[in-house]
Amino acid sequence: MNGASLSDAAPSLRFGIDVGGTFTDVVAYDERAGTLVSLKVPTTPEDQSAGVMAGIDVLLGDGTIGAVVHGTTAVTNALLEGRGASVALVTTRGFRDVLEIARLAREAGLYELVRPGRPDPPVPRHRRLEVAERLRHDGSVLDTLTEDECRRVAARVGELDVEAAAVCLLHSYANPEHERALKAALADAAPHVCVSSEINAEFREYERTSTTVLNASVMPIAARYMARLARALGLRAAEAPLHIVQSSGGMMSAATAAEQPLRMVMSGPAAGVAAAQYLLRHLDVPSAVTFDMGGTSTDVCLISHGVLSTVRERKLNGWPVRVPSVAVESIGAGGGSLAWLDATGALRVGPRSAGAHPGPAAYGLGGTEPTVTDANVALGLIRDGLVFGRGAISVDRALAEQAIGQIAEPLGLGLVQTARGIVEVANANMLRAIRLVSVQRGVDPRDLTLVAYGGAGPLHATRLAQAMGMPRVLIPAYSSAFSALGCLVSELRYDVVRTFRRQLAAIDQDELGAQFEELETSARAPLEREGHGREQIVTRRSLDLRYAGQNYELEVPLDGGAAGLAYAEIRRRFYDQHRALYTYATDEAVECVTLRVAALVPSTLLRLPRRTPTGSERLAEDHPCTLPGLGSGVGEARVTVYNRSGLGVDDPISGPALIEDEQSTTVILAGQTARSDALGNLFVDVPT
Repeated sequence: MNGASLSDAAPSLRFGIDVGGTFTDVVAYDERAGTLVSLKVPTTPEDQSAGVMAGIDVLLGDGTIGAVVHGTTAVTNALLEGRGASVALVTTRGFRDVLEIARLAREAGLYELVRPGRPDPPVPRHRRLEVAERLRHDGSVLDTLTEDECRRVAARVGELDVEAAAVCLLHSYANPEHERALKAALADAAPHVCVSSEINAEFREYERTSTTVLNASVMPIAARYMARLARALGLRAAEAPLHIVQSSGGMMSAATAAEQPLRMVMSGPAAGVAAAQYLLRHLDVPSAVTFDMGGTSTDVCLISHGVLSTVRERKLNGWPVRVPSVAVESIGAGGGSLAWLDATGALRVGPRSAGAHPGPAAYGLGGTEPTVTDANVALGLIRDGLVFGRGAISVDRALAEQAIGQIAEPLGLGLVQTARGIVEVANANMLRAIRLVSVQRGVDPRDLTLVAYGGAGPLHATRLAQAMGMPRVLIPAYSSAFSALGCLVSELRYDVVRTFRRQLAAIDQDELGAQFEELETSARAPLEREGHGREQIVTRRSLDLRYAGQNYELEVPLDGGAAGLAYAEIRRRFYDQHRALYTYATDEAVECVTLRVAALVPSTLLRLPRRTPTGSERLAEDHPCTLPGLGSGVGEARVTVYNRSGLGVDDPISGPALIEDEQSTTVILAGQTARSDALGNLFVDVPT
């Protein structure tokens, strides 16, 4: 299935690329022939673009690059590892310490006897500069920003010799003129400058300041990465556009990504969720939990009635980041997650990972510490000698057992018992994440399909579905490179927001319409610069509403982009959402806080190819393995190993069994039945 040949007549290929912690996944789509091929190559952490180009070169052959859409962890890794660039913050006089004052709420776990200290601010105090200016909450000027003051601040920033400058002035969301003046003045003082009114034009000074500063800190890193990748692509493609997947699941241009790199924070996971949403609509599956288990982490997300769960704010290293994002929950549990013993001798798994180098011990690339992948190899769920990654990696069970032996001895357990323990600890961590996006949000898992992908997802999915009472598992075609496929089905999308605080009942419809039209013009502009006509662009409008006096808002969409919905209808929609989330709604006054507009070009390019069974259906008979989980279906078993590409359409495969493709293995437990559809998707029925 994944090894199909592309057209021989120099096709123009669209590439979807997802960079993970262990592997870089590449999918190439021939638009003319309607064929797809996929590939996994080791990630190159020192320069992710090297791994990206290595994958492209393998699949390109004699073809040409038509377009590249890329999901990357470069920005996320830089923030999590504290590798952000040096930043100077320019803010209104009296607001120098917003980052340290933060919010009253303090986060601490229920059983944390010693509370960890607050992390150091991303900008030290000596690089936080005050400027003499002041706006009122409505944007009117209280103290004017003078040219002399702009020059003074620019000179001070120049003396600090920083890589980037962030400007966040009080109430600039209501009037950006002072920020724009400072941005122009700082152009020669720092290589990169960003202002809050362009990054997050919303009220709440702490969150807006944090978002602007973090964006500035990764601007140099993103710019260098984009330049390297564009340069490498330029040697192979003269006019091929390069787009980056945003945390919202939509695409943006490389130029926008360089200016607003914080929008790439959940880039890779968002691409996988976008692919799942696309596939579920095609298969008419209404609701699901996506389960993306790669080498370093596991990402889960709820799709309810075809709609992605989204959030407007998340935290990185304890600091708030305000960008539109799919509501992905991530945990440090992947195939490469390391198993270790804590100070009490208890078995732990993750969050530290073997990564791409040296990788799991079974890969024979220098790794010696036990990982989840090594445990699956020791249990026989990944067969000894299995070759993947176009021959780059061959699985060695002896090396896996040698690594597991390091913790089996102090635990006083055998190799198989220890390996089962590693898998079950990892499964327990992932079950908590799945419950978080389903049960804890009031969604019954018995109504959901578990969509499993990533290199390790199919290994664990059927056991997790069984434990959650989920009736069906879907293993998509190209599951091991599914996030890369998601890059190809993502929509071109730009989001803009504006604080607009009014009592809902007092909003003038003409004023609201004028505000939305301005936002739509701003959101459409980058799409029009890329050559898309207005007839191709779809805009979506929404309001953030809350009861007067509440601290948090709900986003209420306005169907069809119309601002002219009756006040009573908008209020009813808010009441319905509030009741669904909090089980009650009252007749108290409702206020509007924020206007939101998304401008997008829907993706219509990818046609999922139909599959013709190829090769032998069975790869091995009577294969010995140890099945995971608890109960009657657990323990030593001898199973048939099936070749996924050889499965007939709708032919049932009864468990226990293993189904292999070029990049991953699906475990079918006793009592479960698997079937393949005409597109190569694998459905597993899970008795509950």
